[in-house]
Amino acid sequence: MREFVADERVRVHPQTVVVTFGSWNTATRLAGLVPRRFATKEELLGRLLALGDELGRAPTGRDLDERRATMPSKSSYWHVFGSLSNALRAAGFDVPTREERGERALVQGERLARRLGRLPRFADWERARRRNPRMPSEWQVYRLFADERGGWTAFRSALRGRLEASGVEVRRDGRLAN
Repeated sequence: MREFVADERVRVHPQTVVVTFGSWNTATRLAGLVPRRFATKEELLGRLLALGDELGRAPTGRDLDERRATMPSKSSYWHVFGSLSNALRAAGFDVPTREERGERALVQGERLARRLGRLPRFADWERARRRNPRMPSEWQVYRLFADERGGWTAFRSALRGRLEASGVEVRRDGRLAN
């Protein structure tokens, strides 16, 4: 409504729009737009799908923040769906659970370890992610595996166990023997 009032080309007062159509949101919908607030579940999902098509991937909270003028807020999605992840799943996007993200990180870590011939270090992961942006960041992996020993130590320990379970000997220094 503020944008409507600020537009010098508009010759109608916003209250006239509200009286004519019953509410600002009704007028917005009739104009083919999606209101930022009080959007229906279907409208929220439609906006996520449209943004996903534009981006070529599942939208993130940052994507919504960057499009505040045209997208419903993250809190709208949280209010209706319980979380942005739930909304993305309802829209049909692949949004892995924490356990699935951890499993994917271990699969990628195993590939990286085999390529390096040793357990990956934090900096190794950072370089690998620059080549493959679909990998989680090193900090995301750190947070996924965070425990009292530290996230990266816990990740390397889980990775060591996974490699050893597949028959690969991992030496004390982290180098792979086979």
